[in-house]
Amino acid sequence: MAFDPTRDYPLGARRPDLVRTPAGVPLADVTLEAIRQGTLGADEIRATPETLRMQAEVARGAGRTQLGENLERAAELATVPDDLLLEIYTALRPGRAAAEELEEWAVRLDGFGASKTAAFVREAALAYAERGLLAHA
Repeated sequence: MAFDPTRDYPLGARRPDLVRTPAGVPLADVTLEAIRQGTLGADEIRATPETLRMQAEVARGAGRTQLGENLERAAELATVPDDLLLEIYTALRPGRAAAEELEEWAVRLDGFGASKTAAFVREAALAYAERGLLAHA
């Protein structure tokens, strides 16, 4: 049965067959007991890009376009290493990075296939430049 964003929300209750961990473990097998036994690691308790994209479709179907866009960016970032995400987050704080550094981050994000997030970083760089919030190189 095909995914229907207007009928299948919440995914975990209505379509658990569509929700899997990054390694492909079905949602039904994600239990506290599996974690306690060590058969399911912390890396497996993460949303996958596919699940986040379905959630984005649900949000857009409900008329929540901004939430849908945020979930699309989250889907792009789901496979980016955590330490890199923290560095990007830090660089995006006002006064922390110069325009050239933010462009370098955008290029790196493009390399991960995160084009919407890269565009967001570029937009932030322009807004920071307008407001005098860039660091000086």
